[in-house]
Amino acid sequence: MNPATLTPFLIPSPTISAFQLGPLTIRFYALKIWDGGLGIWGAIALGLVGAYIGCRRHHVPFATLIDAAAPGLLIAQGLGRWGNWFNNELYGDPTTVPWKLQIHQMDFATGHALTDSAGAPVVLGYFQPTFLYESLWCLAAAALLLLFDRKYRLGAGSVFALYAVLYTAGRFVFELLRSDYANTILGLRVNTWVSGLLLLAGAAAFLALRSRDRSHVRPGPNDAQPPASSMKGSAE
Repeated sequence: MNPATLTPFLIPSPTISAFQLGPLTIRFYALKIWDGGLGIWGAIALGLVGAYIGCRRHHVPFATLIDAAAPGLLIAQGLGRWGNWFNNELYGDPTTVPWKLQIHQMDFATGHALTDSAGAPVVLGYFQPTFLYESLWCLAAAALLLLFDRKYRLGAGSVFALYAVLYTAGRFVFELLRSDYANTILGLRVNTWVSGLLLLAGAAAFLALRSRDRSHVRPGPNDAQPPASSMKGSAE
């Protein structure tokens, strides 16, 4: 099972059949990763576990790896959000703005849009494209991350902490804009709570780590050394 499928166990959807197991609703559908069911929280959390194991085995500083990966993660998340457009999902309130998102009425049994008598897809309405807002925010956040690290030479681990701050800050806002179905706690979507808590944790980690020495990797004994002639030429 893909680790990222753990998240949907706790964030159910009315479109997916389920069976009861104790207090939790565990859905067989979430195991079918080819039909969706992936969650970014689980992907990042379990990805960090795998990265830590790999770093220990290959003697690479963990902070160095996650700092280097942070901008790429944001870019990947920004591109990945376009999957929501293909899936006809993750939208906000009805709108008439020029960049409005057309949403079709779906037949969840077949995974296709319902059609009218003429065979045309039935349009449910036009909504705020919150997936687009998050996509653009992720790309902008990646640029900000590179800029801040270059300008302020952030300490080891603080680049990834700032990634968590930037991503969850945007995600918190976009969750408030969404109008599709989601479980709620005290009137707020589960992902809103997760984003807010991770935002606070990321901010605390950033403040604690930003003054550390910068991330680096020491050359290993088997790393190739530049030829002596080239070193001499550069010295001249």
